[in-house]
Amino acid sequence: MIILTDRQKALLKAIVEEYISSAEPIGSEVIERKYDLGVSPATIRIEMGRLTDEGYLRQPHTSAGRIPTSLGLRLYIQELMKEKQLPVTAEVSIKERLWQERYKRERLLNEAVRALARQCDMLGLAIDEEGEVYYAGTANILDWPEFYDIDVARYVLSLFDEIPRLREIIGRAQGTDPIHILFGEDLGFENLRPTGFVFARYTTDTNEKGGVVGVLGPARMNFALVLPYVRYVRNLVAEALMRS
Repeated sequence: MIILTDRQKALLKAIVEEYISSAEPIGSEVIERKYDLGVSPATIRIEMGRLTDEGYLRQPHTSAGRIPTSLGLRLYIQELMKEKQLPVTAEVSIKERLWQERYKRERLLNEAVRALARQCDMLGLAIDEEGEVYYAGTANILDWPEFYDIDVARYVLSLFDEIPRLREIIGRAQGTDPIHILFGEDLGFENLRPTGFVFARYTTDTNEKGGVVGVLGPARMNFALVLPYVRYVRNLVAEALMRS
């Protein structure tokens, strides 16, 4: 894998952000018109070709447009994206709702997934230390173009009837980072290709294994906002369970 130049990183950032907004393959003319990269349309096309050859972009069909791969999205998240500040009103509202349920784990996690579903407009999910699954916002995913494909929507919703498969997917996250991101194209299930999972692990003082809480949605979700929401809710859940 080559080290990307600053120009290539700026181009990748523009393509990812445009794709998150539009859900459509991005052509060089869109980048040239909307982003001031200081290069000619021909140079943009050449650099898009290089990013494709290196695996950061792919061409979904015969059009000239490109979309980011999981590799491109990960580079964007790790190096190019700036996380957004959560609105104070949202933080206060979420904490009030969760804190009211801090003495009952089931009600706490139900409120946590509802908060994530509401704030991120996705499917909120949690798996507790006993392996019990909680979820909310299933209707939210049907608003995203990626789930207009009935096979994709049916497969995602079936995960909550086939809990072992959902646990197996979540279990693929490796590493010590508290927040994990899984992209459907890396998971080996065709009907999960356009999807993404963002979740954070939490532990309690009575169970080192702990559980997870997060969201399921399109792979092009607005990570700049989703990540801080998942982190904030995870921290509240962990703190509440420690005190209960």
